[in-house]
Amino acid sequence: MNIFTKIAEQQIREAIENGEFDKLQGMGKSFAFEDETWIPEELRPVYRVLRNSGCIPPELELRKEVLTLRELISTIDDDRERLKKIRELNFKLLKLNELRRRPLEFDALPEYEDKICKKIIERKC
Repeated sequence: MNIFTKIAEQQIREAIENGEFDKLQGMGKSFAFEDETWIPEELRPVYRVLRNSGCIPPELELRKEVLTLRELISTIDDDRERLKKIRELNFKLLKLNELRRRPLEFDALPEYEDKICKKIIERKC
């Protein structure tokens, strides 16, 4: 979960506690998540074909590999093997960030995420 998602979820929880979502139009009805606005128009047909055939985009496949590697690293006792997997994880994170064209992946740095979140919230007040 990235830092902005975490902040948004905190604000949503506060709104729920304050009753700001009570009696909204369409409450209790299902919502279709077929929104493709985040996909460039020229790539939408390709993504639909991939989605309908059960394939996922390369960046999602790589993200799954990153999550699997992170779990694996926490179970390895051998220092050399752990270091090897950490290097592999770092390479995959670098590749993922390059694919996503984002300079930093906060999910890969959970030890900094809470600190950054707190600073952003403090500056907002």
